[in-house]
Amino acid sequence: MKNKGFDVSLTKNPTIKMKVVPGHFTTNSFHLSHYLDLNNLKTNASVARDVARELALPYLTTTLVDTIVCMEGTEVVGAYMAEELLLESTSAINRGRQIHVVMPVSNVYRKLVFQHDMQELIDNRNILLLLSSISSGATLNSALECLTYYGGRIAGISALFNAYPEQLEHKINSMFTGDDIPGYQLYSPNKCPICSEGRKLDAIIIHDGYIKI
Repeated sequence: MKNKGFDVSLTKNPTIKMKVVPGHFTTNSFHLSHYLDLNNLKTNASVARDVARELALPYLTTTLVDTIVCMEGTEVVGAYMAEELLLESTSAINRGRQIHVVMPVSNVYRKLVFQHDMQELIDNRNILLLLSSISSGATLNSALECLTYYGGRIAGISALFNAYPEQLEHKINSMFTGDDIPGYQLYSPNKCPICSEGRKLDAIIIHDGYIKI
């Protein structure tokens, strides 16, 4: 399927691009018209640094950050964001501070939790939440619920991709949105027009990839 894909570049920095594959995809809660390959943005060190610079821009002069909480494999980008926020040449407000980069884990009930020695980095701290992509909002809501439980203060939310920013109650600083992808749609499985056309699923989207059906 990847040979049917195309690249979408960030207008401000064309070296930042995501691979988009059209098709008929499913997760455990919805169907999608496109698969977004964000792995290179998260794992390629030089690209991740550029991504971090873009995502750090809204916070450089206005936002105190104590901890960056990374979801969905964004910890490389998160580490570079912390570095960017601490640079004396770019960020006056966080100069001389310490910024920690942490990831929650899932317990046996699939709830997000922080291990005991990490909880002090959340409680009463200014938290920057970083996600790979926001589609239905389920991961975002789960992360916010977890951070509220541990007493974190949300200073900002960033994402590499945000499908429908105008439909969320929270302000999300994102690089790409659904408007950047022609025809991008998200469907409830029982109201999916692609299914109604009799078209079979191409793949199941999983963490950092997909499985062909």
